[in-house]
Amino acid sequence: MTEPQRVRITGPPRRRPAVRRVDVAEDTRLGEVYLGSLMRAQLSIALRALAVLVLGVGSLPLLFWLAPGLTRVALAGIPLPWLLLGVLVYPFLFLLGAWYLRGAERNEASYADLLDPETGDETP
Repeated sequence: MTEPQRVRITGPPRRRPAVRRVDVAEDTRLGEVYLGSLMRAQLSIALRALAVLVLGVGSLPLLFWLAPGLTRVALAGIPLPWLLLGVLVYPFLFLLGAWYLRGAERNEASYADLLDPETGDETP
């Protein structure tokens, strides 16, 4: 007599239903929805990065115009405008670019996972 097989229940399934790649490739309505969603997500992250850039770097000339006394401030012998616009703007741009790239890659990975959930990470 064979023993019944044990079934271990760990919780609800974590996988999303698989979407056939054909749906996206054949210009179906579902493919249009998925591609439109990805494009909106990418546009959203790009506009947020642009807003941070404009507010962060673009507002500096306005700040120096509104507070002209700041142009005479020097840190370690370097005038504050030179320090901000000539030195500190580059780490800011690098970090902003890294943040944008990470968000864009996360959007693309989410899209790819939606198309093929078996390749994605299944950690909760």
